[in-house]
Amino acid sequence: MTDADLPGFFHDADRASQRGQRLTLMWSRIRLLSAVVAGLGAALDWEPRENFHPWWVLAMVAFVVALVVEILLWTQQPEREWYAGRAVAESIKTLAWRYAVGGAPFSADVARPKALLQERLAEVIAQGEQRLPLESDDPSATPAMNSLRAAPFEERRTTYLRDRVQMQKAWYSEKAKLNRQRAARWRIALIVGEVTAVVLAGGRVFAEWEIDLSGMLAAAVAGGAAWLGTRRHATLATSYSLAARELALARTKLLDADEESWPAAVADAEEAISREHQMWLASRPVES
Repeated sequence: MTDADLPGFFHDADRASQRGQRLTLMWSRIRLLSAVVAGLGAALDWEPRENFHPWWVLAMVAFVVALVVEILLWTQQPEREWYAGRAVAESIKTLAWRYAVGGAPFSADVARPKALLQERLAEVIAQGEQRLPLESDDPSATPAMNSLRAAPFEERRTTYLRDRVQMQKAWYSEKAKLNRQRAARWRIALIVGEVTAVVLAGGRVFAEWEIDLSGMLAAAVAGGAAWLGTRRHATLATSYSLAARELALARTKLLDADEESWPAAVADAEEAISREHQMWLASRPVES
């Protein structure tokens, strides 16, 4: 079972989250780059003709761009759609997998499992419907979910281990590695920028350089630090690594589980995944 087999509201929330993320990161990049360009324009003093300073014009334009983007981020708040969308999408995904493989609270002996799933989905949707465009015509269990739920125990276990646990663990491991690399590259870039700023400031003090680029570099370093804070690469690397380890332990329990202990084992695996989502959301609070 793949993401394509999940309920329609999952896809609505997932698309909304991706759109919010794309806008948040794009506008944040523009805002930070505009601050750097404004610092460069303020530092240079080339006057091709009397009373005309093109670099000052550039600085003014860059500040205007930064102001417009700041207003857009404040009024549109795409980060709310990003965070709320992911919270809803991941909550629906875990409910779908629990239902499809007979994990708690949708074990094989539970009464009216479809009605229980609809109740749980309604609770999740109620939390995000004011922030997300949830318009799907297929919000409940899909044919693929019902088919897997009706399959024998060994088939359900094999599918869950392969398509949910192993794929999620591989995703966490890859993201942890990628974020460690990005965190290291950004730290090196910030150190290089700070050292360069010190050298340029020293040139102004001791060598009487006329051009002062240290202010522009200070803006660049501050922008880089702000971007690093937005992306949280180091924090993500740690949380993804922890989630991958927890899923590896959960996989062992799933392999040893019989039909009686299977619902609880699935619930434990889904809790490991949910903890990562909760940590991610906790680091990015959404204002109501």
